[in-house]
Amino acid sequence: MDSEIPEAFQKELTCLVCLNFLLDPVTIGCGHSFCRSCLCLFWEQAKVPASCPVCRQRSEQTSFKTSFLLKNLVSTVRKASFRQFLKCEEHLCATHKQKKTIFCEANKSLLCLVCSQGQEHKTHRHCLAEEAAEESWEKLAKQMTSLWEKIQETERNLKKSSRGTDPWMFYVYRHGDMIRRTYQMAPPFLPEEEDYYVESIVKEGQNIYNQLRRRQEEIIRKKRELREIHKELIQMCSKPDVELLQVRTEDVSESAQLHVPQPLLPELPARPMSGLMDWLNHFRVNFSLSNEVSSQHIRLFDDARRLTYEHDSLHASLDGGTLKYFASWGDQSFTSGKQYWEMLVDRSWDWAVGVCKDSWIRKDDGILDTSNNDNFLLVCVKQDDHYQLWTTAPTTPLYIERPLGRVGVFLDCDSGSISFVDVAKRTLLWRYDDGVCTFPVRPFFCTGHR
Repeated sequence: MDSEIPEAFQKELTCLVCLNFLLDPVTIGCGHSFCRSCLCLFWEQAKVPASCPVCRQRSEQTSFKTSFLLKNLVSTVRKASFRQFLKCEEHLCATHKQKKTIFCEANKSLLCLVCSQGQEHKTHRHCLAEEAAEESWEKLAKQMTSLWEKIQETERNLKKSSRGTDPWMFYVYRHGDMIRRTYQMAPPFLPEEEDYYVESIVKEGQNIYNQLRRRQEEIIRKKRELREIHKELIQMCSKPDVELLQVRTEDVSESAQLHVPQPLLPELPARPMSGLMDWLNHFRVNFSLSNEVSSQHIRLFDDARRLTYEHDSLHASLDGGTLKYFASWGDQSFTSGKQYWEMLVDRSWDWAVGVCKDSWIRKDDGILDTSNNDNFLLVCVKQDDHYQLWTTAPTTPLYIERPLGRVGVFLDCDSGSISFVDVAKRTLLWRYDDGVCTFPVRPFFCTGHR
């Protein structure tokens, strides 16, 4: 920064984190200003509620608009500083004793007007040095913004990858146990098929786990690489304009334009179980659906649209768009015996099938409300460009192929268990433990369509 520019003025235009001129400046609630990426990086590394890096005042807002007033002031000061540099006698052209006001793009050098028209440079592209300096600064700012967006994308991908990797093998072994219990509760099933099925699930799960770990390591490496590039660009911000003109910032941030590794979406294959559907059809029941209501009157998927994890807590919000929900309940409750029925989900965007308590219908709770133990449902929710299966009570993500067509529900009131099956693929999707359902329940069905 130039010493002839008032120090107090320079201070107001200085980022209090990197101590350089403000780049894409934002001003937070307490009045302090920072480079956008510097503030975001500070908050990310602090791992505490957003607060000012200077006065530590808590910031209620975490998204800010660029302060164009500060941005324009920074531009004005930098231009003034650059003009002062060009006026200095030691920076005059040694041959013609003129100011070097021309920038040669070919060899990235400052020239006086006479030199720019000489034999060596007359075929090169030229522009005013002041304009070139401003363009370099703007280009650096855009690269910093682009790089920071990629760092944020990588961070989000790493969190998604961790959520899929950490519980994966637990899910695999639990699914294997559910398969084994299903085989053991029906005589027609073959013991040798049971062992083969469970062993194949564990083997496939281990292969997927290895893929998840490799992808996670790849994302971590990319994150480190982008961080290092970000540090280099911050160092460039401290360079005088004349030095910045001589640096190809594209070379520094080139790798930042490479593809950011995406998290894998793990999914166990749905393999058929011999004799499963024949055995379940012995308990098939028929009933009528009543109490039909539409989305204008009930809140069903309010907490199922965009599930995210933040500080190990479950948060969600609804982006309903033009989805239309339609829900219905069975006209009778079940209290004893075994019952099996099927529901057509086809290719609905969102759907939920299972059983619920009468009191839950009246409470109008969300389907995936974590405090809700009045329904036992298999839920499918479209999230971005993929579908996610969940179960309720407790809310649990499932990592298995989404069923298309019909979903079977098997209610065993005697043991207090509920199972869900993919009818087309003749396989188990999920089985609740014995004893979870100890009260009268009735069938429940809900779908959402565009």
